[in-house]
This record gives sequence, C-alpha cells and structure tokens, in this order.
Amino acid sequence: MARILDKAAVSPRRTFNLAKSIIIRRSPGRSTLATIRIRIPVLNAQPNRVELVATVGVRGVTGIAQIRFRIFRDGREIFNTLQGIESAGSEQNYAVTFQAIDKNVRAGSHVYTVTAENQTANTRADVVGPVTFSGLAVKTRT
Repeated sequence: MARILDKAAVSPRRTFNLAKSIIIRRSPGRSTLATIRIRIPVLNAQPNRVELVATVGVRGVTGIAQIRFRIFRDGREIFNTLQGIESAGSEQNYAVTFQAIDKNVRAGSHVYTVTAENQTANTRADVVGPVTFSGLAVKTRT
C-alpha cells in the first residue's frame, strides 16, 4: 500500500482567455508555465515516486508549431514531450495534458517546473489557459 508523503497543485490560469494569451518562446528560449514544491521526508520515505500531471491550454496562431513541454526537478530536466499545434483547418485550440513519474527522489524540498518552447521556425502558438500543474509524492512498497 502506498503512503502519501506530500502533495502540491497550482492553477496559474484557471480559464481559457484569448485576451491574456502569452506567446510561447522559440527554442532555445523557454516559457515557464507553472512551479510547485514537493517535500520528501528524511525518514521512512524510500522507495518513493512523485506523480506529476500538467494541463496547458494552447492556441495555434500561425503554421503548425511543434511545442516541447518539459518538466524540471531542481533545474534538471526529468521529462519532455512534443505536441504539434495547428493554426488553421479543423483545430486551433488544444488542452494538452501529460504526466510524468519521478522515482526515488532524495529527501528534501524539491522544485518542479513546467516549461514550453516552440521548436518550429516561422510558426506561433500561445498559451491561452487553463494551466494546471500538480504533484503527489508517495512512498511505495519495498
């Protein structure tokens, strides 16, 4: 049976809003979307895992952008995924959801950050919301 060690969640953008859109920066630049802090206790916390889930509302503005979403723990990349975002045709608005599992995290306080970057020249995609990011740290069976 798993035991909860810590949990955290943020929702920096709660709704879809075109008027407050943010352009996703071109690589190698990154747009920081959300940050949470998870604490792993010193005693009786191994083995463990941190389950991370993010949802980002994105709108295609020009071309077909390839957006790289990344999750960092304490500034070190632990996960990434790539999502194509169209700007014309059948779809323009997307709610991109992804999850990652960080295993056997050392004791202490850890900062997890979600970022996005546009990897395709001459395209544009914007964050239009909502944006949510959550983490659940659990002790797993030995």
